[in-house]
Amino acid sequence: MLDKYRDHAPADKPIIVTSRIMAATAERIFAAYSDAETIGLWWGPDGFRTTTTRRDFRVGGEWLYTMHGPDGTDYPNYSVFREIEPNSRIVYDHGTAPDQPFMFTGAILFEPVSSGTKVTILLTFAGTELRDEVVMKYGAVEGGIQHLARLDSYITSQP
Repeated sequence: MLDKYRDHAPADKPIIVTSRIMAATAERIFAAYSDAETIGLWWGPDGFRTTTTRRDFRVGGEWLYTMHGPDGTDYPNYSVFREIEPNSRIVYDHGTAPDQPFMFTGAILFEPVSSGTKVTILLTFAGTELRDEVVMKYGAVEGGIQHLARLDSYITSQP
């Protein structure tokens, strides 16, 4: 099953893959990802809020934001967009701050299916230890599932 994602991630690197089929076009879903004004309304797992400090949605552009956990903990985040193919994919390097090493490379893939669009988040890590830390410490797998559910809910609530 994971083989189909290997053209987006080196075969020797550990990955996390989360997908959801949404009853919306790739254009609508891509628009939600690209809209700096509304992305904070749905970004992240259940109970989280997201505050954007700076977002430049273009190749080489940066996104500096804070995810606020339900317990009040703030999680700083920093991404640099590496590839943007409208309605097809967004690739970015992700870490916690501009002066820190990136933790992973993320790819958000949009695949048309008969019932709408399959959205897949693929996170590629340099090593297993870092991937396992993100899974155990931050709940990345369940968080990814919740993130996509929040996006789906947001998309279906829009006219």
